[in-house]
Amino acid sequence: MRTIFCISLLFASANGARAVLGLRGGATTVVTRPITADSQVSLLSAKSAVPATPAPSIDFALMAYFALWYLGNYYYNIWNKLALKAAGGASGYPMTIASLQLGVGVLYSLFMWAAPDARKTPEITQEDFIKTLPVGFCAMGAHCFSVFALSAGSVSFGQIVKAAEPAFAAIIGVSLYGKKVSTAKWLALIPVIGGVILASVKELDFAVSALVTACIANLFAAFKANENKKLMDTEGLKDRMGSVGNQFALTTIISFLFSLPLLIAREGSKWGSFVELCKTDSTIFYNLITSGIAFYLYNELATLTIKKTNAVTQSVANTAKRVIVIVLVAIVMGESLNKMKLLGCSIGIGGVFLYSVIDDIVAKFKTD
Repeated sequence: MRTIFCISLLFASANGARAVLGLRGGATTVVTRPITADSQVSLLSAKSAVPATPAPSIDFALMAYFALWYLGNYYYNIWNKLALKAAGGASGYPMTIASLQLGVGVLYSLFMWAAPDARKTPEITQEDFIKTLPVGFCAMGAHCFSVFALSAGSVSFGQIVKAAEPAFAAIIGVSLYGKKVSTAKWLALIPVIGGVILASVKELDFAVSALVTACIANLFAAFKANENKKLMDTEGLKDRMGSVGNQFALTTIISFLFSLPLLIAREGSKWGSFVELCKTDSTIFYNLITSGIAFYLYNELATLTIKKTNAVTQSVANTAKRVIVIVLVAIVMGESLNKMKLLGCSIGIGGVFLYSVIDDIVAKFKTD
């Protein structure tokens, strides 16, 4: 309609007359009259009143967040697996490696606070700090048991099992935190769990310990999500934290402190042999440091990305990330990708995406 109006305007101006378009009884009528000074002013006002279509803008910062998040997650899984393999796998030093990875993040956090104009330190109270302890403990458990799972089995298998995290989150949220989960979401968990089972049937690197520890990691992750929600609902806490970076840095520091007693209890007697192994094999030390840096940075980037997007975008992003990591890491590490495993992976991750958006789909059908 706007295009017809502009064309008519140019045509009328060229012939010394103004075309006025109107709709009567479903038909278009054209009335012409000489152009006067008043009509020219009125015409210009009408033209300026037409809202301009905003030019599409591209959020390059968000695109960079996505790219670096995916890249960091990809390299973390590779470097983490290489460090674990070089250190002897599940029978080696998984707790030591998991704890030291958190320690690398602690050093990075302290550097960012100490460096001039890098990052303002949080101004939290003692009560705020105490409230962050459950989140830090759960984050420690989720990370350490994920490392255990990856030391006992393949990266792809561990990622497939970790894709079932929504099922754990739903059960924990309903039973302990008073959350409500719709019937549609409960039904969407069927393909999630079924996909994990299918992927496990033909898994060449299957180990019961990998399955169990990955499930425990999911359990800790579910508690962490709920505790973090409670934490951020604390009045004024976001302002006192100062930034997302500070929030994640504080969680990392607490996680590291909680991991030290477990490190001492489980592998403290082997600390000397681990140090000697790192001296003789630089692969362990190199991959330990790089995986620790990648773990910290990609998690912080993921937090920034999620805060800049809506729920559906987050679901697509998380689904795509897991698929990319499973396929690419399996290719690079030479892990098995048989048909049954791929089928189970597809069903399970597809179920995770469906779980994330099913309520929106049901609501749309109800309104239609």
